[in-house]
Amino acid sequence: MEKLFEKLKEYLNMDTEISYEEFEAYYQDVISLLNAQYQELNKEETIHGRFILSIIMSNAEERAKNYKSLAKKYKKIYNKCQIWAEALTLRLLKMGMTKDEIIQAEKDLHDSV
Repeated sequence: MEKLFEKLKEYLNMDTEISYEEFEAYYQDVISLLNAQYQELNKEETIHGRFILSIIMSNAEERAKNYKSLAKKYKKIYNKCQIWAEALTLRLLKMGMTKDEIIQAEKDLHDSV
């Protein structure tokens, strides 16, 4: 998860937009990691995963509006990320965090990037 988080920080600090292919490859890397390691993620990794998904969702939603020819693909990415984000939220709640604590943790991550 740490590698994906570092890559996200790199993307967020770029002045240019990455291609659909690179965006989709990054999204696939995130989903693959979640499929393989979901049960083993600790609290910090789960928060990072939730944050990464929220950024992908936000970007996918915006790109769907701006790139009509790829809108369907971006919407699919958004929807799959939303499902995973909900799963990670439930996992964090089961770990004892409140919704407010989850929101604050994501805000702290956003401020640190």
